[in-house]
This record gives sequence, structure tokens and C-alpha cells, in this order.
Amino acid sequence: MRGMGAIFVGSDIYRLPAFAPPHPLAIPRAMLVADLCVALKWLDESYYVESPMAASEALCRFHSPDYIAALRRAEAEQDLPREVREATRIGADSNPIHQAVFRRPAISAGGALLAASRTAGGGTVFAPGVGNHHGRRDRASGFCFVNDIALGILRWQDLGLRRIAYLDLDAHHGDGVEEAFAGDPDVLTVSVHAAGAWPHSGGASRPAQGVWNFPLPNKTNDSEYARLIEERVLPLIASHQPEAIFLLPGADALADDPLGKLGLSNNAIWHAVRAVRPLAPRLVVGGGGGYNPFALARCWAGIWAILTGRPIPEILPDAAQEVLRGVNYFRAAGRNPPPHWLTTLRDAPNSGPIREEFLRMTA
Repeated sequence: MRGMGAIFVGSDIYRLPAFAPPHPLAIPRAMLVADLCVALKWLDESYYVESPMAASEALCRFHSPDYIAALRRAEAEQDLPREVREATRIGADSNPIHQAVFRRPAISAGGALLAASRTAGGGTVFAPGVGNHHGRRDRASGFCFVNDIALGILRWQDLGLRRIAYLDLDAHHGDGVEEAFAGDPDVLTVSVHAAGAWPHSGGASRPAQGVWNFPLPNKTNDSEYARLIEERVLPLIASHQPEAIFLLPGADALADDPLGKLGLSNNAIWHAVRAVRPLAPRLVVGGGGGYNPFALARCWAGIWAILTGRPIPEILPDAAQEVLRGVNYFRAAGRNPPPHWLTTLRDAPNSGPIREEFLRMTA
């Protein structure tokens, strides 16, 4: 896969305000990454593809028709009857009804379907707006209304691909994708996440079902993470011999994330992306969680650099710094961001000793 063959899938729908503070997603995310990459002169029209909106019929490849109808109704009426809310969790559990509550997830699903289709013959796609890994067939969950990842994997299968690997590096267990494919012998799901975090699942692996979970203790450092990736995760994926890999990097496992309990620098995520990339001729990289816009944008812009073969600068050019200085972050840290959030992509490495838990996990 050559870097010049990569494409970036985005949409201006992600610029619309969908969530209000103090909701964790009330921050700029996917298109902040695009703006930063444009400022770095890494992204122009030769790389960028606008995400289409998936039709209801396409969404029903995974989701129930009644659920998709409820999602449409929620956007049209900006409300749902109590019994529908309770059944679908649309408008409940921090899954608010907003002005684009159908269109936005339908566009993220369209991006996942486009990514799968564009890589059917090989290649690389980065779609940072894709990554709703908690979504269920008939209900919203964990800020996720449509499981775009499941739809993308199903599109690969519909296009004739068999062996597929899904690697979830988000700080929260990839429960929705795991549930969708557990027991499918051709789909391997691997989730590396914070132990004990919401949704309070993913504590054990089920190898017979192709399910592998690696719950990490608080304050996991870069050295421990690299050992796990090298000793356990990469061999699992390689032994599966995937034709395609869907990678969800997340940004909430980073030390600067306000919700994550892990302690990683973005170097750890970048290492994983570089290591996974050669293991299949098709790679789709989504986005996922991440609730500090500075940490997220810097991490994901670095991923785009890796996918396109660009060196990561030590100091950002003025135009890129200006993009970051314009970020509105409602948490206290956003009022006086530390200098490295504005001037560089690369975090200081967080190396450290490898604790006994990791020695047992990788034995």
C-alpha cells in the first residue's frame, strides 16, 4: 500500500454543532483534523473525498428497520414518544436528539461504506468521522447511533472479502462490533481498552468466537503498550491472515484525554498504526473516542502523516499552530492550553517500567 494511494474521507456535517457542553462530544473533532492537515499542506482535493449519506436500506444491512425509522423520526420531530426512547435509547443515556441525529450517523455510515468499497481492490482510507463502535442493531449506545464499523465490515463481506480483522484501540471496549461478529469464523475482533471503564465489558477473551480482549490497568505507559502490541496483538492479526483490517485508533487512551484512565503518548498509537499497516493489503482507519480536541487532532493528523508517508515535523508551521489556537475547548484546560498542544504534533514519550500485569499478559 503506497502512501500516495491513501484517501481521506470527511464531511462538513461534522462541523454542525450536535452536542452541547458538558457533553464530552461538544468539541471539534473529525474536521479539525482535516483543517490541521490542510494547514500542514498534507491534504488537498487529490486526497479528500466527501462522505455520502447512506440510505435507510443500506443502514438496514445491520440495523433493524424500526430502529432506523425511529432515528429518522427523531430528527424530523426533534422528539420521540417515551416508549420509543426507552426501547431505542435515542434521546436517553447521553445519546441526545439533535438537529442531525439521523443525517450525521448516516453520513458516517456512508463514509464507512465508501471506505470499504474504495479499498475492495486494495488500498488505504482514513475516515476520522467513522468509529461508532458501541452502536447496536436496535438501539443507540455510548454516543453511537449507527454502527458504521459493522456496516463497513459487512460491505467488505458483500464484496467478496472473507478474512477480516478489526482492531480497536479506543479506551472503551468495542462491544458493539464484537457483538456483531462474535462467532463469525472469518472476522477477528481485538479490543485493547481500559479495564473497568464503561461499558464495563471486554474483561475476557473468547478465542473460539474470534474475540480477543486486552483490558489495561490505569496509567499504562508506552513501553507496556508496545510490548502488548508486539507480543500479542500483531501475532494474533498475522495468524488470522486478513484480507482487510479495520483499525479504530481512538484518542481517549492518551494521557491528555479527560475521560481516559490510560497514560499513553500519541507515539504509542502511531507505533501501532505503523505496525499493523503491512499485515493486509486493505486498511481502513477510523476515528473513535477522544474528548480533548488538541490531543485528538494532533494524534490523528500524525496518523494521516503515517498513512501518506510524510515526516512529522518537530515544530508546527505557523498556519497549523493558528488552527490549534482557534480551538474552542470548554474544559478548564482549554482556557490555558500547555504550549505543546499548540506547537507540535508529537507528545513527549511516556516510557516506563513494564509491570507484572503486562508480563503475565504477554507471556
